[in-house]
Amino acid sequence: MLLTLTSALILATGVGTANADGKKTLAIVVKGLDNPFFEQINLGCQKWMSENMDSEYECLYTGPVSSADEAGEVQIVDDLLTRGVAAIAISPSNAPAMANRIRQINPNVPVMTIDADFLEKDRDLRATYLGTDNYLMGVKMAEEAMMLKPDGGSVCLQLGNVAADNINARASGFRDTISGAKGTERLANSNGWTEIEGCPVFTNDQVDLANQQMADTFTANPDLDAFILIGGWAQFAPQAYAQVTDQVMDRLKSKELILIAGDTLPPQTQAFRDGRSHAQVGQRPFEMGYRAPDVMIELINGKKVDDPLYTGLDVCNQSDPGFCADN
Repeated sequence: MLLTLTSALILATGVGTANADGKKTLAIVVKGLDNPFFEQINLGCQKWMSENMDSEYECLYTGPVSSADEAGEVQIVDDLLTRGVAAIAISPSNAPAMANRIRQINPNVPVMTIDADFLEKDRDLRATYLGTDNYLMGVKMAEEAMMLKPDGGSVCLQLGNVAADNINARASGFRDTISGAKGTERLANSNGWTEIEGCPVFTNDQVDLANQQMADTFTANPDLDAFILIGGWAQFAPQAYAQVTDQVMDRLKSKELILIAGDTLPPQTQAFRDGRSHAQVGQRPFEMGYRAPDVMIELINGKKVDDPLYTGLDVCNQSDPGFCADN
């Protein structure tokens, strides 16, 4: 039986928990159902279901309706663990808050993280992390920026949730690499790069806010050299993103302004092909969703699982479009 989004929401809100076919639940809880990145995780979960129809387990994908609902995600995890699941994979929006709740519940079923991890001090609470090497993702973004702007320049980083460990790790990878100094908290003429006043900006995982922040930044800083979308938020709304980048297309074409973004979902690779970004550093969310059920089953069976489990990256740039050429 393939769990639909509706049934996932019903289970998450506690309306009903019994599976008609008696199968045990492997739950994947993401930051928000409004983010197309996470829908790729759902598709991976569904593919696993279609290939494992005879399994005693089924994959449940769920999360709060809005990625901004940190408390809602914690509550969904609480409800699932209270009502009973065989194992759970969590992409924590607010890593400290989620870890605190897991510590309080002290569940007797395997807990892992997917896509985003707990803070290092809380990683004893989960068995493994499945997803991107987020620090390396930031490194790759920095490498692309340095190739495009070897002399450095002014830069604005766009981040997500203030407490999102995965996004903060990418920012660290970017700053450390582009400055040439480990532990750089902010770029201030660091190897020629300086973060402008008012940046970084935080989208709180809201697509509309991400586009508004970009527009405001471009208007207030007409000589900006680089804008780095540490996540792909703004590009998830193609029409709005096109309108924002229209105002700086001449500068993008001449590379006076460079734009580098995370993720390689279809609207993003189209934006890249349209010249609305210079590089995309993509994760592999489908693989995360597809692999997560098998990892949870291994944990249930007491097997040793590597920690972390990285899913790799896809880098696209104008010299080598690669993955973005026809996806």
